[in-house]
Amino acid sequence: MSKPIVLFGTGKIAEVVHHFMVHEAGITVAAFTVDAAFVGDGQKEGLPVVDFASMEKQFPPDKFELFVALGYHDMNALRAKKIADAKAKGYALPSFIHPQSGLPKGTPIGENCFIMRDVHIHPKVTIGNDVFVWSGAIIGHHTTLGDHGWYTSGANVAGACTIGDNCFFAINSTVSHGVRIGRRCFIGANALVTKDMTDEQVIIAQSDKPIRLNTDQFLRMSAFSSI
Repeated sequence: MSKPIVLFGTGKIAEVVHHFMVHEAGITVAAFTVDAAFVGDGQKEGLPVVDFASMEKQFPPDKFELFVALGYHDMNALRAKKIADAKAKGYALPSFIHPQSGLPKGTPIGENCFIMRDVHIHPKVTIGNDVFVWSGAIIGHHTTLGDHGWYTSGANVAGACTIGDNCFFAINSTVSHGVRIGRRCFIGANALVTKDMTDEQVIIAQSDKPIRLNTDQFLRMSAFSSI
């Protein structure tokens, strides 16, 4: 990160990202930005909160970079949209890799990724754009992670797997070696995936028993989207 950062978001994820950037990596965070309806009193962590629609007037993209610090709403689609909006404004979206992440040198990684400390990412892994990997997650060798993914603490992906875009892996979920996961798949807490998954499947138990709902139906009937 070569320039001061503006964080998109003021929720719990933004608070976590701010903590790691400022207090554990020494990165300068200049401000927060959100859509106008969420600006509130205009302050967060002692920094200004500005309207995203006009933020380039105060924090121009030639002097500041932007990091979208949102959660996994709508299978990470909201974060993906804001990244596209920021790029349209001309902002660079660097990735944050914690100094103690343990990420192997030379690992290919896209933009707006968040790699927390104490992850276990093997050599020969490829990480797409906008991938969030939390402490304790394991990503096995020769695995490819698609764009806009979320790997909660304790999520385990074995070697030689291929993970599609916009997937979510809950705590202690496990994917066996060589498995292919389609796009927009939801893998629940403690779920074990031993077989390939097609797009928009939901696994909350054994991999041979996907529930009948697709991803959108599951989101509507659960509280997941309100997190």
